[in-house]
Amino acid sequence: MRVRAARRGAAMWGAAALAMGGAAQAQDVDIGAPPPPAEEALKPAAGAPQIDTQRPAANATGGTQRTRSYVHVRDLLPSALAGDTQSAPPPGLIGDWQKIRTRLGERGIGVSARYASESGYNFAGGERKLLTETGQFDVGVLLDLEKVMGLSGGAFQATLTWRRGRDLTSSAGLGALQQVQEIYGRGQTVRLTQFWYEQRIGERVEVKIGRTNPGEDFAGFSCHFMNLSFCGAQPGNLVGDYWYNWPVSQWGGRVHADVRDDLYVQAGVYEINPRNLENDFFIGHFKGATGVLVPVEAGWSRGGDDGHVGSVKVGGWIGTADGDDVYFDRDRQPAPVTGLDPLRRSSRYGVYLTVQQQLTGTSKEGKALTGLGFFANVTQADRKTSVTDNQVSLGLFYKGLVPQVPGDVIGVGVARTNVNGRAAAGDRLLPGTPVRDAEYAAELYYSVHPAEWLEVRPNLQWIHHPGGIRSADDVGVVGLKAALTL
Repeated sequence: MRVRAARRGAAMWGAAALAMGGAAQAQDVDIGAPPPPAEEALKPAAGAPQIDTQRPAANATGGTQRTRSYVHVRDLLPSALAGDTQSAPPPGLIGDWQKIRTRLGERGIGVSARYASESGYNFAGGERKLLTETGQFDVGVLLDLEKVMGLSGGAFQATLTWRRGRDLTSSAGLGALQQVQEIYGRGQTVRLTQFWYEQRIGERVEVKIGRTNPGEDFAGFSCHFMNLSFCGAQPGNLVGDYWYNWPVSQWGGRVHADVRDDLYVQAGVYEINPRNLENDFFIGHFKGATGVLVPVEAGWSRGGDDGHVGSVKVGGWIGTADGDDVYFDRDRQPAPVTGLDPLRRSSRYGVYLTVQQQLTGTSKEGKALTGLGFFANVTQADRKTSVTDNQVSLGLFYKGLVPQVPGDVIGVGVARTNVNGRAAAGDRLLPGTPVRDAEYAAELYYSVHPAEWLEVRPNLQWIHHPGGIRSADDVGVVGLKAALTL
């Protein structure tokens, strides 16, 4: 069946945060509040504009909403998303006070604001025991241009993000390849994270252009966990020196086309410009690009109300900017020995696979509402230029574990981040240098909602061979991820 939803419209207005010193993106929206009746589960928040042109339908506020004729699935699994730093936050503390959201929605204006916080304490491993907190405030506006100015099928999104706080991974000397607080990174500063225009063309084609990032649309995955190994588009976790994810934006665009109701293909082009990493506020740079990133993706989804929704996404990318070889110098000799400048490679590339599947429970219009689901993410980058060349993460979500706790979710994940064998070969050439191999991470979290506008998500992390160094002490972190929406 055709999987429609407020899901896709709401996912577009991801006033959301991503992670890593460059990892991250926007998702499906399950507000994570106490589960509503099934027929209400997928309705948009009051006043939330739905960006599409298929057919108008009366909504609860007396205005109209529009649904998408295709689905670009981000997250089908049963999990609360109020604290997902890649998703649009639900209406929260002020709700629809004085019907402000409703009135704005009737005029095609959607607004969102949230503060997401991640605290962690390393009870094992690291150079010192330390408690740190880091967070992000994001505010966004989405315009349904048909309602605003009569432009059928058009949408405009703008989002500002402000990151602050301290990073436990570096401050405590954990030595991990993947951050234990995914929300930290890419400069503790105010950024223009989204500033793009999107246009539907006919029933099955969509074009997007402006200040955006590849992780919004390619290899997208949720950010329920606090460890970066399980957050956002994996390519940005591995090759963040040229695949810039949330909250960094760059000039770019994407064309998405439905082959049929459950199958899509898409391709994009994004600038690779190191100036986009500058730790200052700017609208955009027009000079300094070193190349372009070209991702492609095909996706399949299974929707319906039978409790077995799922999706498969497979894709790859090519980056045209030059990259340093991880082993050879400019004379094709071992750079760790000669100390000369590395050999420059003219292109970089990789492939990825993302799978999500609901196993038990209930679903509605293609979204898992309760029960058990699993995920698997696999990414391989080229071995010539990528120090961390592959990552695999697997995990489970279960929603509705304790009936007396509305909206509760439990999640568990394990991941392996591999250090390129060519980089490890360079380590062996330097006496006394630890030889890097692979880092293993595991995380368990439990999410609850003391109030509709507040999500609290305690977690426990364990990192084996941090930095890929077998002799390094394991790291244990107890953490708390929380989000307050306005």
